[in-house]
Amino acid sequence: MATHAILDALEGSGLRGKRTRIVGLYTSPPAGATVVCADELGLVIPRAFPPAPGWSPDGHRIKNEIDYSRGPEKTWVYGALRVRDGQAITMTATSRNSAFYQQFLQLVEEANPAGDIYVITDNLSSHNSVSTRTWLEDHPRIKHVFIPVGACWLNLQEGWWRIFRKTALAGRSFGDPSHITHATNVATDQLNTRARPWIWGRPAPPTRRLRRRYVYIQ
Repeated sequence: MATHAILDALEGSGLRGKRTRIVGLYTSPPAGATVVCADELGLVIPRAFPPAPGWSPDGHRIKNEIDYSRGPEKTWVYGALRVRDGQAITMTATSRNSAFYQQFLQLVEEANPAGDIYVITDNLSSHNSVSTRTWLEDHPRIKHVFIPVGACWLNLQEGWWRIFRKTALAGRSFGDPSHITHATNVATDQLNTRARPWIWGRPAPPTRRLRRRYVYIQ
């Protein structure tokens, strides 16, 4: 992701401390620590589409009411992107609450068994509830870094969601939540096989090589 010109580590850059700290974790993470970006995607709702139009045996077109509908089942997709290698962890849940968030943090902790884990995420009620803070007391390796309001671009998981939607959700019809879970698992495995480190900053512009050079002589 590209950053603004003033986003640097120089003193007196005029940035707020929270934003500077997050950029610092991307560019210079603490030794032995793992930086993870976490977020929730939803709601993902199964949709029922009407069948293709058909014809009756006597040659007349069958008339039926449109039965497009959204079922009552709702699914949230929890995701965490490990910045150093681009590997992602996902989990589907029926709700976005403290219990499921703690379950997801447990998966993140199991996937990173060594060192501190800095989880960059937004300050939702389930992320900072009394239940979650109590749970974190028993898991001291996990340290929350909340992004400030209006700065969702600091969370690299947002960019990963765009890739995930195209791989798992675009152009697909799901009959029930289990189909969404299956698509999530398959897409995550596919993206992890070709994952690369997520590097903060604007890449250098490519150098254009001239194949031919014309010289005009008067």
